[in-house]
Amino acid sequence: MNYILSMDYDGTLFEGSWPTIGEPIRKVINQVKAFKEAGASVILWTCREGKSLQEALSSCSKEGLEFDSVNESCPDQKKYQEKKRMENGEVFGLRKVFADLYIDDKSPGSIEYFLKLDVKKEMKRIEEKRKEFYKNNS
Repeated sequence: MNYILSMDYDGTLFEGSWPTIGEPIRKVINQVKAFKEAGASVILWTCREGKSLQEALSSCSKEGLEFDSVNESCPDQKKYQEKKRMENGEVFGLRKVFADLYIDDKSPGSIEYFLKLDVKKEMKRIEEKRKEFYKNNS
């Protein structure tokens, strides 16, 4: 399973707030692109829907930023969640997207933290944690 990054839109990838489309925050967008280039999956996790969501996706596309999923977990993770749901006979995380890292301007310091990450080291760190988790939970 890939490293999964969940990104908010308003105030995180682009300046401003709903319903406007502000200027791109290029430092953040470039870091997201670096994660994608290194093999990460990226989710756009936003309250936007309908026309304002399409406008946000279009603005990201103009910056060369594409997403593996929008407002839902990535396909591989959804399969895993559904499997766990069936095994446990209960809802398992289907309403909340699964990610290794959630970046949102409403979370103090998350953008600054994200921008300081060494992409390869961060992805390696999560890979090791996953190996340990699956070793202990299989």
